[in-house]
Amino acid sequence: MKTPKKTPAPAKSGLTRHAASPKALAQLGHAAAQPLSPDQAMLETVPNPQPGVTYLIRFTQPEFTSLCPMTGQPDFAHLVIDYVPNRQIIESKSLKLFLNSFRNHGAFHEDCTVSIAQRLVAAMRPRWLRIGGYWYPRGGMPIDVFYQTGKPPAGLWLPEQGVASYRGRG
Repeated sequence: MKTPKKTPAPAKSGLTRHAASPKALAQLGHAAAQPLSPDQAMLETVPNPQPGVTYLIRFTQPEFTSLCPMTGQPDFAHLVIDYVPNRQIIESKSLKLFLNSFRNHGAFHEDCTVSIAQRLVAAMRPRWLRIGGYWYPRGGMPIDVFYQTGKPPAGLWLPEQGVASYRGRG
């Protein structure tokens, strides 16, 4: 019996594809399978349509899920991702597929939140990025994780993320 060849594991940083135009995207407008893990997810970017303008792009994922690496139980978070683009912007369908790839991925809250930010920074090299990971309680304690690449650019309108601290049933 022949031993099947092993497919090499994707790089820790995952896959990135820079499309020259929206028409060249591999996922948007096409059937795209849900990646089995964040490392297998492809983040696609397109050129920034307003490269000389300082503006904020916000993505909100109120139903983010991952797995506890110790118990395998699901963890839930409300993510808010803000960034100021440079030359590239992230394509939203690829971002949705990437975020959904965490559903069967075991990692602590801190690792999930910071890893998402690092993948986005590596994919598009924004002028600035921040992420707020507002995690629902595990063991009776909510854990919020925040990350940003530095100071926001001068003159940027930066609204609050709008996610209240966890208050339970009150």
